[in-house]
Amino acid sequence: MSKNNEENLKPPAAKQIKVDPGPSSAVSSSRSSNPILVSSKQRGNPLLKMIKNVPWEYSEVVPDYVMGLTTCALFLSIKYHQLNPDYIHDRLKLLGNAYQLRVLLVHVDVSEPNHALKHLTRICILADLTLMLAWSYEDAGRIIETYKIFEYKPPEMIMERGDTNPQQKLISALTTVRSVNKTDAMTLLRNFGTVADILKATPEALALCPGFGIQKAKRLHKVLHESFLRPNSTPTKSNS
Repeated sequence: MSKNNEENLKPPAAKQIKVDPGPSSAVSSSRSSNPILVSSKQRGNPLLKMIKNVPWEYSEVVPDYVMGLTTCALFLSIKYHQLNPDYIHDRLKLLGNAYQLRVLLVHVDVSEPNHALKHLTRICILADLTLMLAWSYEDAGRIIETYKIFEYKPPEMIMERGDTNPQQKLISALTTVRSVNKTDAMTLLRNFGTVADILKATPEALALCPGFGIQKAKRLHKVLHESFLRPNSTPTKSNS
């Protein structure tokens, strides 16, 4: 990518985007007061036939798809990108730095996409874009739909839920030791009662637990008694 193109990726000052409602799509906008806004440039894109679970309508917007007040997407086919490499740079100049979440939705429609994806990944890093890949128009439609469906959902809905039960937390901690599974962890807690008692146990005592052998017991004992600091580590002296 040339130096000029890299400069083009730096977004100019944000511009206020005016949205003029266009003609309604086959999915009536009466079903929602806040449909996906689709650029008229996307007419004929097979992706639109795959958006079935949320309403959408054409509008004179700068991005290809607007899925919320702060979320938009540009659609790009790798095959088209290989034929017109400057297209995405021109689109990004028009987009500027509008929208908080900016998605580059890439349709992987070539057999060897690695080189193009490497180039597009660099563009996304420089232009503050989230790269999303779709291997079919159906995949692409689902991605657009999902962004819209989760527009007002709290982040907790998609965050990993940790175990709140203290015993489950202990089991999870013990199973981080190689070859110790959940059944082994439950056996340890059942036989010794507390983590403190497990720490006090000798390898021979650990080996008496069902499912444990001396090798597994020694490995667990070693992990539980390893120092957090390197044996010969010394503080680094400051040059000042």
